[in-house]
Amino acid sequence: MKANRGQIEKALDAPPADVRFFLLYGPDEAGSMALAKRLERAMGPEAERIDLDGATLRDDPARLADEAASFSMFGDKRWIRVNGMGEESVPALHALLEAEAAGNPVIAVAGALKATSKLVKLALDHKQTLAFISYQPDAREAEQIAVAIAREGGLRLPTELARRIVDLANGDRALMSGEIEKLILYLDAAPDRPQEATAEALDALSADNPESDAAPLVNAVLGGDLRAMHKELGRLAEVGAAMASVLRPLLTRAMLLAHIRADFDRSGRLEAAMEAAGKAVFWKEKGVVTRQVRLWDASGIARVIQRLAQAERASRSGRGLGDLMVRHELLTIARQAARER
Repeated sequence: MKANRGQIEKALDAPPADVRFFLLYGPDEAGSMALAKRLERAMGPEAERIDLDGATLRDDPARLADEAASFSMFGDKRWIRVNGMGEESVPALHALLEAEAAGNPVIAVAGALKATSKLVKLALDHKQTLAFISYQPDAREAEQIAVAIAREGGLRLPTELARRIVDLANGDRALMSGEIEKLILYLDAAPDRPQEATAEALDALSADNPESDAAPLVNAVLGGDLRAMHKELGRLAEVGAAMASVLRPLLTRAMLLAHIRADFDRSGRLEAAMEAAGKAVFWKEKGVVTRQVRLWDASGIARVIQRLAQAERASRSGRGLGDLMVRHELLTIARQAARER
C-alpha cells in the first residue's frame, strides 16, 4: 500500500504485525536511508539484522521468506534489510507475501524506481506492504531537515547556519549530515550536553585552502584519468592536504552528476538536462561535466556516492589509515571510469 510520510514514520517507529515489507524508494536515497534508521532504532540495539541484496534474492528467491520466518538464535528481535533491490527481486517478494508466516519485518531501500516497475506495483497493491517515495526536499524543507539532524546530535542550529549548510551540501541530506556531524564533533556536542552551533565553527570547518584546490582531482577521478589522478594526489600531498578535504567536492560533483543523469534518463536529452542544472555547472566545466555524465549511468554514480560516503567515514578513523582508505576508494572509482571511456 502507498503510505504518506506520517504513516510511514509511524509504522517504522512501531512496526505493525500485519506489515511484512517496507519499500523506501525515490530520487532522495539519503531520505530513504534516514527513514530506514527509524526501523533500526525501533528494533533496538540488541536486534539481529540480516543484510541481503538484489543479487542474492535473484539467485535464491526463497531466501527472503525463509529469513522473515526464522527465529534469532539468541532469542532477540530480528529484522531484514535489503539494499539495491530491483526488478530481479520480484519473485522473492512474491514468496515473502505468499508465505504462511513472516514474523520479522523486511525493509528495502531502492533508488529512483520507475512508476512502471513491477516491484513498485506489487508493493503498492499488496495490503501487507507499505511503500513510500522520497523526493529531494526544497530549500525550506532542507533547512528543517538540517535543524532536526543537528538536534538529534545535541546541536542547536540557527536558521542562518542551517541555510549555509544546505547551500554547502547542495540540499543533499547525506552531505548535510556529514557537515553537521563535523560540527557536532568539533563542538563536542551530545544529546546530554547540547551546544550552540556558531558561524565561527562552521567557518573553521569549511575554510577553503587555495593551495589544495581539488577541482583537477575531482575531474581526474570521475573522468577516469589515472595519470592525472596520481599527479594531483602527489601535489596535494606536497602541500600537506588531508585526503578528507577532497571528499566534499567529490561528493558534490557526484551528486550533481546523479541529478543530471536522472534528468537525462527521463528526457533522453543530455543538453536539456545540463541546462536544467543551471548555475550548479560552472560554465568553464560544462564540457567536462557533460563527458562525466556520459561515463556514469544512474546505478554507477549511485555506487560512487556510496563509496565516497564510506571513504568519508573512514577518513575520520585516524589520519594515516583514513588517508590510505580514501586513496584506495579514489583509485577504484577512477579505474571504473577509465573502463567506461
